[in-house]
Amino acid sequence: MPAESQSPYPIAEAPHGGEGEALAVAKEMADAARRRGPSTRQIGMGAAIGIGSAAIVAGLLYWKGGRKDRK
Repeated sequence: MPAESQSPYPIAEAPHGGEGEALAVAKEMADAARRRGPSTRQIGMGAAIGIGSAAIVAGLLYWKGGRKDRK
């Protein structure tokens, strides 16, 4: 068979190697989202700071200050 009579297009699709670009990008985005989320330690520290600051504000609001003549 002469080379001029063969089709320039392959008869069978070439095998795909590895993972596709879209799949790699999706995995990378999922890893980045997992890294951005707060850890349990950060959540605990935030709760402790919030409770502590609320206790300080409540103490300042209800502190009488030792005044003798309060009207």
